[in-house]
Amino acid sequence: MPHSKPNNSRFIRLFPIVGWLKSYTREEFNGDLFAGIITAILLVPQGIAYAVLAGLPPQLGLYASILPPVLYALLGTSRTLSVGPVSIAAIMIASALTAPEISILGNPVQSALILSAESGIIMLLMALLRMGGLVNFISHPVLTGFTSGAALLIIGSQLPQLFGIKMPSCGLNPACFSAIFQTFNIAVMLIGFSALGLLVFFGKPIVFILKKAGLPVPLITAISKCGPLLTIILATLAVSYFNQEMAVVGHVPSGFPALNINFGSIEKWRLLLPYSGFIALIAYVESVAIAKVTANLRGEKIAPNQELIALGTANLAAAISGGMPVAGGFSRTMVNFAAGARTQMAMLIAAGLLALAVIFFSPWFENIPKAALAAIILVAIIPLVKLSNIAVTWRYDRGDGIAEIATLLGVLVYGIEEGITLGIILTLISHLRKTSKPHIAVVGRLPGSEHYRNIKRHRVETWPQLLLLRVDESITFANINYIEEFINAELRQQQDIKHIVLIFTSISDIDTTALEVLENLNQSLQASNMTLHISEAKGPVLDKLEKTDFIEQLKPGKVFFHTEDAVRELARP
Repeated sequence: MPHSKPNNSRFIRLFPIVGWLKSYTREEFNGDLFAGIITAILLVPQGIAYAVLAGLPPQLGLYASILPPVLYALLGTSRTLSVGPVSIAAIMIASALTAPEISILGNPVQSALILSAESGIIMLLMALLRMGGLVNFISHPVLTGFTSGAALLIIGSQLPQLFGIKMPSCGLNPACFSAIFQTFNIAVMLIGFSALGLLVFFGKPIVFILKKAGLPVPLITAISKCGPLLTIILATLAVSYFNQEMAVVGHVPSGFPALNINFGSIEKWRLLLPYSGFIALIAYVESVAIAKVTANLRGEKIAPNQELIALGTANLAAAISGGMPVAGGFSRTMVNFAAGARTQMAMLIAAGLLALAVIFFSPWFENIPKAALAAIILVAIIPLVKLSNIAVTWRYDRGDGIAEIATLLGVLVYGIEEGITLGIILTLISHLRKTSKPHIAVVGRLPGSEHYRNIKRHRVETWPQLLLLRVDESITFANINYIEEFINAELRQQQDIKHIVLIFTSISDIDTTALEVLENLNQSLQASNMTLHISEAKGPVLDKLEKTDFIEQLKPGKVFFHTEDAVRELARP
């Protein structure tokens, strides 16, 4: 009996749905019901559009919008994250499926299911290894550069669909490109641009008009988010009106495929593994970032490691149920949140409604023109292109700016995986460069106080025989040589120095290499009749130093609790 409470706590941590269901209210259900209906309306066109974007049959996007969100609702810690097909994952899937070594094996549907399964397994392994904090290793500039680059690739891939043209496969031959203009389809262009105009109108313009009309906010949200579904309905009707041959979605089977775990050969799993790794990483980072946005707005908390379990299970569910890889979608999540979703019950309702649509209304999806789907994708993707953000990042931090530009160009020139790898490498190099040359301040005392500040920024008291140095970084193998050179350079400029005090206020660690160099530096200073001291060292740093004989080697140098104590003793003539 005494163990029931801890066991119950662990069960709720694994299944967060149990926690919020205990206090679930009718008022919350009303909000979830409305949000679920609105999100379901958005899921149909998005599911089909993102499957087409990935180069897959449309039903894979629909299947990925049913069972995966249900599993996430059981295991996820975000109450409003909408899990399903997303644009960035779709373009990464397309990149994987069109890779020569993958495309030659054929059967892209089987490859997509393997990507889902492998992404899920990778996330679960990350959760097992407690790697939820991995999200911190991809900086925001790299993520922004990647997103902008991927969005530009998506835009480039959808423009031919919007114009109804066929892109040539003859390289950069100008004569070949002139043939493009002969493939324009006026009917497709008319449908595509009409869809684009309608979607834009259902954005800010209709919200502005409805607000002026005095409609309540929930109703405004409901009406404005019906744009994609209305666009699909009108575009489908237009196809029959024009009675012309144009690219449409085609056959969408009714019902669901049988649950299956036989996805293909071991060789195919091996070849797809690197792509799955990148999809898993980006899906996790994007999902957690979105989940944190909505959680912060309501004062809720996200458990990163539990998110790995939830998203990993959702991707395995996608694979078993015949769907493409999934992640948290920004636009759907914000729609779900704005529509009043209070819990994951909204996504359970949305998944249930979509399941009904797949069972009973699949034939209605067959004549949806791809030009309308391209318009839906473009409207969702264009806001993700944030080129102006590069200038802001560059002005603030050159290293981050370079990483953001390199990631963007890498994605466009070399590809999705290469671009983000380049960005991560440059971010780590930038970080190492910064830590290898930490800020070191020669400090003095502000008159009439016990505060010590940089002599280059403030008017302070200094003493000819005393050098006070503040190192604003932990001391490690990467920066100890720079610190030693800085100290020696200062000593060459100030010939009367007798005492050097290292102020450790910003130092939280000293590694073995750094300690060895400090010991050698201390011996060198003593040989030159100078004494090394330490002040304001943190407890954990002192604990480590006391495990060695460094404190003993310092003598007659001392460890001072306050810098002021050191000045009072050492600044005397």
